[in-house]
Amino acid sequence: MTAKDFRIESDTLGEVKIPATALWGPQTERSRNNFPTGNYMPLPLIKALLQLKKAAAQANLAEGNFDQVKSELITKAIDQLLALSDNELRQDFPLKVYQTGSGTQTNMNVNEVVANKAAQINNQIEILPNDDVNRGQSSNDIFPTAMNITASEAVAAVKKAAEHLIAELKVKQNKYWRTVKIGRTHLQDATPLTFGQEVSGWVSMLEHDLQYLEQLEGTLFELAMGGTAVGTGLNAAPHFADDIAEKMSQVYGMQFTAKTNKFAGLAAHSGLNVVHGAFKTLAADLMKIANDVRFLASGPRAGYDELNIPANEPGSSIMPGKVNPTQAEAITMAAVRVMGNDVVVDLASSQGNFEMNVYKPVLIDAFLESADLLAGTMTGFADKMIHGLTVNATRMEELVDNSLMTVTALSPHIGYHDSAKIAQSADQAGTTLKEAAIKSGKVTAEQFDEWVDPLKMTNID
Repeated sequence: MTAKDFRIESDTLGEVKIPATALWGPQTERSRNNFPTGNYMPLPLIKALLQLKKAAAQANLAEGNFDQVKSELITKAIDQLLALSDNELRQDFPLKVYQTGSGTQTNMNVNEVVANKAAQINNQIEILPNDDVNRGQSSNDIFPTAMNITASEAVAAVKKAAEHLIAELKVKQNKYWRTVKIGRTHLQDATPLTFGQEVSGWVSMLEHDLQYLEQLEGTLFELAMGGTAVGTGLNAAPHFADDIAEKMSQVYGMQFTAKTNKFAGLAAHSGLNVVHGAFKTLAADLMKIANDVRFLASGPRAGYDELNIPANEPGSSIMPGKVNPTQAEAITMAAVRVMGNDVVVDLASSQGNFEMNVYKPVLIDAFLESADLLAGTMTGFADKMIHGLTVNATRMEELVDNSLMTVTALSPHIGYHDSAKIAQSADQAGTTLKEAAIKSGKVTAEQFDEWVDPLKMTNID
């Protein structure tokens, strides 16, 4: 590269060489070179910061704390940035998650890009990154505000995906409400239930997970905005934070509030921590459901073979005709990642040293990754696994007829002890339960047929 490919700018530490076409400035360039490792800062967070900068310019104007021409120019610059595609936007925001723990360098990246974009629109009016774009703000309050806003959006996506999965499961619940199958406890045969009843348990688990998210998500609506450096609100106009919260509520369709304790808002991220805990709970339930589906579908000749799963892609590079439960595998891998991310979020949330938590970037990155994984894999599991799922009713009936645990229905009539002897006798002799029961002399064929009715044993409605 030649000298023409770069420009020289200065910050408080001195001169910095920056790519000539880059919209960012010296602080971004320093961070880009000092912290080259890891994921890029999530674009939803960048977009939230841009929305906040726009709201801040307008709030400062409303509070008589800003020039109208500058406010309008910043607004126009941000609108142009927000209109870019994700790929285009990423070109201006090259910083990584693993940087300063306050997110200051990403905040300055946004400030510098907005200022330079404004200069492209009108180079007769000087817009300064710190004095104008960052007016009334600190990285310490605007970054956690963006974290909560972005997390709220992510929770909404997870809820939508969970609702969709529940709807698909309810279709199967209703369709197979009276389809009898054998139950299993401790991985051993148990008394019968219907497949619809089994699915209803999955549905209830997910409905409870949704309730947990709905009960907890309100804590994310509390914004740290207005706390500035340490929570005191130094350099922020009196109603500045409330104005921003109102504008963010309009933009995102959520009831954000700035009437919060700013010292907690800067130093702690308990809301993100507790909501991610609900993500972990959801992940645990999804792990159970997906494992049940893939094991019940195991086979088709040497497994349980109770369920038929859609063939979405060839299952093997060597075994022709093989079908694998890939959607179940994807969602369980995602669940493992979410559980790991919960450790990250938990530990990061604990690092609120004095007036500020300094693990903010990794915390929000883990939170957003979990939300994205849950929303995406739940949608895939619903559409490409559950939607096309059918039952092998013949196999289910065969397993029920061959089960020894239907003997439980005899207990009220002949007692637990004699019923156990009949089950053990059938197992040892390799006969059916009915044959062993009749041979015992304790039960007639007519009594057996009347008492051992698998459908009645499910107490189905």
